Amino acid sequence: MKKLIVAAFLLLASTSLFAQCPYKYGATEEDSLKCLEQMTNFNMFYKAKNYTDAYEAWQYIVQKCPCAWDGIFTNAQNMFDALIKAEKDSLKKEQLIDDLLNTFDIRSNYFPNKFSKGYCMGFKAYNMLKYRGKQLSKDFNLIQDNLNLFIQSVELEKEKTQPAIWDAYFRLAEQVTKATKDTSIVIESYGRATDYLGISIDNAQVQYEKAVAEIDSLTELYNKGLLDGVNYDRQTKALGKDTARQMKYIVNYRKSLSKIEKSITPYASCQVLEEVYGKKLPQIKDDLSAVNKIVITMSKSENGECVTSPVFKEALEILHKANPNRSSAYWMGNLSLRSFTKEKDPAELDAAIDYFTEAVRMSETNEQKGDANYMLALAYQLKNSYAEARSAAYAALKAQPNMGKAYILIGDLYANSYGRCGGEEIPAACAWAAADKYAKAAAVDPSCAEKANQQRAKLRFPSKEELFKRGLNAGSSYHVGCWIQENTTVR
Repeated sequence: MKKLIVAAFLLLASTSLFAQCPYKYGATEEDSLKCLEQMTNFNMFYKAKNYTDAYEAWQYIVQKCPCAWDGIFTNAQNMFDALIKAEKDSLKKEQLIDDLLNTFDIRSNYFPNKFSKGYCMGFKAYNMLKYRGKQLSKDFNLIQDNLNLFIQSVELEKEKTQPAIWDAYFRLAEQVTKATKDTSIVIESYGRATDYLGISIDNAQVQYEKAVAEIDSLTELYNKGLLDGVNYDRQTKALGKDTARQMKYIVNYRKSLSKIEKSITPYASCQVLEEVYGKKLPQIKDDLSAVNKIVITMSKSENGECVTSPVFKEALEILHKANPNRSSAYWMGNLSLRSFTKEKDPAELDAAIDYFTEAVRMSETNEQKGDANYMLALAYQLKNSYAEARSAAYAALKAQPNMGKAYILIGDLYANSYGRCGGEEIPAACAWAAADKYAKAAAVDPSCAEKANQQRAKLRFPSKEELFKRGLNAGSSYHVGCWIQENTTVR
């Protein structure tokens, strides 16, 4: 009977003004004392994993003083998961599931700063799928309702959507797609995921890098004797926890995105995306958020084949003209670079340089800065602006020290520099400098080792006789002049 009363209370609270909690600990002093007692009981039993007794205390708190402590909702999922798993009586099990689901209807009313509506919608849909999956599979209307609940949650939470919600949402979208043969359902869910998860990862990366930079600053102050050990330990400990938390977010978000990207492959060939988005784009061209999803989804197509699509180009141009951002500038630069390699129009190369420079300026994370600077270096290389290309490549390496392809690019610049140095250097000098960069590329980035070794194999070094004629010895130091201005080793 008590469980039925709790369920009825939860349902009433979700639709009434009572959810505003006129009394935090109860209407009377006696209620307040009883509430505090039950909060203590709940906390004690919950920590001891005595969930049956914790549930008894939980029932009292949620009836009499639900605004007293957000922990009764924060800890509800673990408690109910354990109780539902242990319960053998099917009717009691269903009642526990009802109680859990109902908590998501009310918790945002009691603690709106802790539990947003989007968060609650998402986890209600998640638990519906988890505990009522068989019932959903028998009624397509229920499946559709649950899918819509996920969609509402994601569109409210956006980049704050939890990885568990993404996994469940995409799994259900796949199920509905298979049942209806409507690929637009799973493609739209993929568009949301690539858009919002990308922002989630970037935001967590920014916070992670900020905390790391603060730790480095504190360490420098400590080493200079400008910060005492107690404060140094206290502050770095707090920042260390923050970096661990942000890295956990990054890892989990990337796992979710990776799983979704693998799952979308059967549904989202470039041909399908062109067909779906080609029809949709004219209707939603004023909705920049929707256009952005098209751009991101097509940019992540397998083997990058969709970036040459007219639909992708049209969507990208709409987005960049109306609301330029790092991503749109980066892809506009890519399109201009592709156009230059195909048509050899110098104006396209200049446009690519401008776009990549814009992308560099708007980049926030080291990954973004590294990628944008590398593409800028490539564009300058194609323009035969070697000094500018090297500067951009070193900027990429500053952001991503293990970017082997940036060292390879610098090596290529050096390898091709003898002719432009006007005979100032012996023929092999530029090759020696290039060899250093290829060796560095292989050392910092094993994935580039094969390419680096291939490039190094193309270099031509002088024979012992040639070195002797020039008064040089293998292994000795040599300064390469011209625009390179680096020390290398005679080979």
